[in-house]
Amino acid sequence: MAEHPAYPVGLRLEGRRVVVLGGGQVAQRRLPALIAAGADIHLVSPEATPSVEAMADAGEIHWVRRPYEYGDLADAWYALIATSDPGANEAASAEAETRRVWCVRSDDASAATAWTPATGRSEGVTVAILTTDRPDPRRTAAIRDAVVEGLRDGTLVAPHQREKTPGVALVGGGPGDPDLITVRGRRLLAEADVVIADRLGPRDLLAELPPHVEVIDAAKIPYGRYMAQEAINNALIEHAKAGKSVVRLKGGDPFVFGRGMEEAHALAEAGIPCTVVPGISSSISVPGAAGIPVTHRGVAHEFTVVSGHVAPDDERSLVNWQALAQGTGTLVVLMGVDKIGRIAETLIAGGRAPETPVALVQEGTTAAQRRVDATLATVAETVEREEVRPPAVIVIGEVVQAGMNAPMGNQR
Repeated sequence: MAEHPAYPVGLRLEGRRVVVLGGGQVAQRRLPALIAAGADIHLVSPEATPSVEAMADAGEIHWVRRPYEYGDLADAWYALIATSDPGANEAASAEAETRRVWCVRSDDASAATAWTPATGRSEGVTVAILTTDRPDPRRTAAIRDAVVEGLRDGTLVAPHQREKTPGVALVGGGPGDPDLITVRGRRLLAEADVVIADRLGPRDLLAELPPHVEVIDAAKIPYGRYMAQEAINNALIEHAKAGKSVVRLKGGDPFVFGRGMEEAHALAEAGIPCTVVPGISSSISVPGAAGIPVTHRGVAHEFTVVSGHVAPDDERSLVNWQALAQGTGTLVVLMGVDKIGRIAETLIAGGRAPETPVALVQEGTTAAQRRVDATLATVAETVEREEVRPPAVIVIGEVVQAGMNAPMGNQR
């Protein structure tokens, strides 16, 4: 082993011939990155794993179905030697040396002229880790994972040295648990200059923001204080026009009863760049956290998500409650705690059985989560007796019973 450390470099392989010897697990792991680099890949192997074969069938690589032969490395820029035949590996390594082709060997790193670093990517940054003396795959992989995870979740912040492009990101924060925001959402939050946050967004993440970040409370408290939508739109536009990177942090998904499209339209009219980052909707995640599947084989083949913020007999309602009453699938109601009595009456009058199971999951995915069970006939009085308050997701249907014994969440 040479005493000098390896010299790190990034290879630009687009359109250049790369030869891979061996179609096993090593090739299966390494080929995707070579394909992504745009290399002209030639695989030489009598057989291959199903995944590698699928790459050949898709035209991503050229597969020569035979063992290695001298001359296979002619005109190659880079070679990956990973056959199960030590003799073939040795011969190919010697050919690579003769032809001055940088060569990686999976069976004997000390005999190779190149080492493959542990690599990972996060939003335009490639992290490549090499140990300075001899390859240590477990250690380099662990360091790589720690760095990439830090970049993705925003705990490792590297400020942009070039001027950032001002704009707004509509970020779905998920149902409440800070761990359930997407990787991209958390990274954008860490890079923001201004955060305009909903009450139902993951509040714990706000405490992690640097002191210079301005946080604007855009809470809409039921029957209480709220920031008007027009004021929110104006704040987004004002700060973006001032050259700030703005995150509109919303609960759930921006486009599921989140007025995200209203904000996107306002930004478009003002000429402000807008990025939409989808989030985990509470309509699916909160029932799941409480042990309730919204679909279940032999029980429900469909589920419908509706807003309950206006009652079924309200002229503003756009929901066809009669059709929902006659259905057999799962019904998930958001923002409907105070209207659940009238909703239940309408469903029963339309044909749903009074004994249809109902579950209310309050503060889903948070430390305060609790589940209260009832039926359509009893849900109104149950909500009053148990003092169920928003935010709560209401699940109506037989799937409630399918999940009653699941050891998840706080159940009552």
